[in-house]
Amino acid sequence: MVSTATPVCDFGALAPDFSLMGVDGNTWSLADCRGPNGLLVMFICNHCPYVKAINHKLVRDAHDLERLGIQSVAIMPNDTEYYPEDSLENMQRVAADMAYPFPYLVDETQSVARAYGAVCTPDFFGYNAKLELQYRGMLDESGKNSDMNDVRRDLFLALKQVAQTGAGPKEQNPSMGCSIKWRNP
Repeated sequence: MVSTATPVCDFGALAPDFSLMGVDGNTWSLADCRGPNGLLVMFICNHCPYVKAINHKLVRDAHDLERLGIQSVAIMPNDTEYYPEDSLENMQRVAADMAYPFPYLVDETQSVARAYGAVCTPDFFGYNAKLELQYRGMLDESGKNSDMNDVRRDLFLALKQVAQTGAGPKEQNPSMGCSIKWRNP
């Protein structure tokens, strides 16, 4: 496992479109996922200890953001041949076990992860109503420590600001997680 941090937010970058299969058997696009005040795009997977530690917080924050008009979507970008824990069947199991309130999609070709510039799991991209990037940072400071619950909710507070003003905070702390498991060319 290689620990990787995300780059600085490229404010205003437009969300790349996608058409990906979800664990529900439906194909989802960017338009299908967006909310009236924005969209949170999360690159996550099943095997990453960083994601496992915050899964319950992802569910909490997605519910809280939905009340603010921001929808969420999760995309799994890893090579499942070498990381079978991230297979579609296991994605379906995790989504059901966690009661994900958002579509959980598989990026089999990894083209969507590349279009977004995703580098790790978790990697968060917060967009405003115009689908302009306003947040590229961490969920909170808990990292792999699932017991840290009384911490500042960076992602939620940033996207609450986005829902209210259309703009994200200028100061953002990078997300940290496992590197995306790219296929060999």
